[in-house]
Amino acid sequence: MFGIIIKNITGRKWRSTALIFLTAVLSLAIFAGTVTVQALRNGFANLENRLGADIMVVPYEAITKSSLDDILLQGNTGYFYMDSKYLEELSQIEGVGQISAQYYLASVKAGCCSLPVEIIGYDPETDFAITPWIKKSSGEEIGYLDVVVGNDLNAFVGDTIQFFDTDVHVAAKLEKTGTSYDTQVFATRETVQTLIEASLNKQLNEYNNINSGNIVSCILINVADGYDVEDILNEINVHNNDIEAVRTTNMITGISDSMVGVSKITGVLIVAVWILALGILIAAFLMVTGERKKEFAVLRAMGASRKKLFSMVLSEGMMLSLIGGVVGVGIGIVIMIPFSGLIEAELGLPFLLPSVVTIVAVSLLAIALTLVSGALTAALSASRIARIDTGSILRSGE
Repeated sequence: MFGIIIKNITGRKWRSTALIFLTAVLSLAIFAGTVTVQALRNGFANLENRLGADIMVVPYEAITKSSLDDILLQGNTGYFYMDSKYLEELSQIEGVGQISAQYYLASVKAGCCSLPVEIIGYDPETDFAITPWIKKSSGEEIGYLDVVVGNDLNAFVGDTIQFFDTDVHVAAKLEKTGTSYDTQVFATRETVQTLIEASLNKQLNEYNNINSGNIVSCILINVADGYDVEDILNEINVHNNDIEAVRTTNMITGISDSMVGVSKITGVLIVAVWILALGILIAAFLMVTGERKKEFAVLRAMGASRKKLFSMVLSEGMMLSLIGGVVGVGIGIVIMIPFSGLIEAELGLPFLLPSVVTIVAVSLLAIALTLVSGALTAALSASRIARIDTGSILRSGE
């Protein structure tokens, strides 16, 4: 029986190829859709962890220069500054718990800089947003003129790179986060202030009249226990016209809504493709079974039982479905893993592929569902075999 099944598959290459293609499309849709949804969930979870603050305060001009959603999602901070006096003033507001400043600088595509990237400075003594990620990757303190590079950047631990003709040492490389961290460079406050001075000296900074020691770009605030975030937010915005305080959870909610929308669309597409592929598979198997009536009648005349014929058709369908399922998952892996960065850029949302264990589990699930779908359609067509009239078919010559 197995030999007959193999001959049936290899002897009808076009038919077998078409059925494998249909099952591969089904498997690919299940695998790619499931991995995409899980990657979005992972990226969003990392985004929440990355923020680690209740309130973000930026100069008012930053709102018009670059949307805060872009800052959160893609790290398109550009660079902007406000007087460092706000750090001290905001720290005095009752209810402000943790508070820390960040310092932004964008390198340029010029001979002075090894990489055109966003550079973010932080204060190790007060920071609660970036430091946990750096410690997780390096486990060591980052010193003066040391930098930590994002996972997607073409720089590695031990390298020396230049920003504005200033050499810096790559002390660590972040693990993959699926957020804008993957394409940014991080350094301590002192290092970034030195780089800002270097950019001013080379006249490559759009701000001419600033003192790198008296500026900050962004202030992150965690509200103390027992205090309301909205009260602190209103207190900042009412009494300060040159800065803007925003609640990070509001932005996360908008991003979350976007992710939910993408997840729903992906889920609908998976179901739609599954229904379409299932319908086409049923039609294809029924058509193939109809074309093979004489073959089945001959096998019956040679002594093959109806149960044997049913088993043969079912086995053929499952074997083709298994091959298609493996092919579809293989194509999905080739597309999803190498091009995850491009997918993230197109979606405009945090995107972090799940672990190898999860990908293997999703692969097995996609193959199993494809196999079950193929078995069901093959069983439906095989059931027609039990109803064929061997004598009339052989007499008619159909």
